[in-house]
Amino acid sequence: MTPVVLNGVTALSHLGVIRAAGPDAANFLHGQLTQDFALLDASEARLAALCTAKGRMIASFVGIRPEPDLVLLVCSRDILAATLKRLSMYVLRAKAKLSDASDEFVLYGIAGTALIANGVDAGAPPGRTSAVGDAHAVTLYPSDGVPRALWIAPAGSAAPQGAALDPALWSWSEVRSGIVTLSTPVVEAFVPQMLNYESVGGVNFKKGCYPGQEIVARSQFRGTLKRRTYLVQASDEVAVGDEVFAANDAEQPVGTVAQAAPAPGGGWAALISIQIAAVDAGGLHAQAADGPALTVEPLPYALLEDI
Repeated sequence: MTPVVLNGVTALSHLGVIRAAGPDAANFLHGQLTQDFALLDASEARLAALCTAKGRMIASFVGIRPEPDLVLLVCSRDILAATLKRLSMYVLRAKAKLSDASDEFVLYGIAGTALIANGVDAGAPPGRTSAVGDAHAVTLYPSDGVPRALWIAPAGSAAPQGAALDPALWSWSEVRSGIVTLSTPVVEAFVPQMLNYESVGGVNFKKGCYPGQEIVARSQFRGTLKRRTYLVQASDEVAVGDEVFAANDAEQPVGTVAQAAPAPGGGWAALISIQIAAVDAGGLHAQAADGPALTVEPLPYALLEDI
C-alpha cells in the first residue's frame, strides 16, 4: 500500500469562531469552561469543554488569547449557535461581549513540512501558539507522528503557503490524532474523561468551579473510570453517534462513535467512547452486533492513569 503523505494546507470550513471581548472575557470563560483561561497568555492555547450541570459536554474548543481583553474559541460550526446562546446567558454583569465571529476569520489546517514553510515550529508541543503576521498558529496533536497546526487569520488574509491538502485527509488526521471535536450527534453524550480530555490537557483540576465541575472531579478522584475513548479502524463506513456493540452483549450498546472519517487506504478510522470492559472482551462492531467490525489500535498519547 502506498504510504499516506499528510502534507499541505486545507480550509476548515466546518469550524467556527466565538469571540469573547472585554476586560472580564478571560475570567468569565475561566468560570464556565473546564480549563484555565485566566492565566492563558498569547503563547498558549487551551483545549476545553463547556459542560452541563451534570458534567456532560455541550461543546469543545481550542481557545487562544491573542490580547488581554480578547479570547477566541474555535469549535464545530454546527454547535456554535447553541453554544453561544448558552454562554451568553451567564454573562450577566461581566464586562464581556460574546459574538459569532466566524465570518471575521479564516481557519486552515496545516500539516507536515508546510508548518516550516509558514514559520511554525514543527517540534513545538501541542498548544503552543505563535503569531505569524496577522495570523495565529496553534500546534495541534500530531497524526501518526506528522506535525499539524491550526491557522487562525483575519478574513481576507492570504492562505498559508503549501500544497492543497484533501479535506478528507485532514479529517482522517483529526481522528488519528486521538482528539475528539464535539459535534451535534454527541452533544451531552460524554463527561470529559469519556473522551480522554483529562489526559490531553482539556481539564484543569486545580482551577475554580465551573458548570459540572463537581461531577467531573468526582469521576476523576472518587472511582475508577469505566469508559474511555479508543482509536479504531472500521471495516466499513461508520458515523458520529453510531452505537457500538461487543461480543459479550449483542443486545445492549456499550459505546458510541465520537468522531469518524474515511481512511485513505480503505475502510474508516474512528474514535469510540466505550466501556473499558467491552474493549477487553473484544468482538467490537458499530451500528449492530453484526455491523462493521472495529479493530482497536494504540492511542497516540498516554492516558493520565498510565503516566
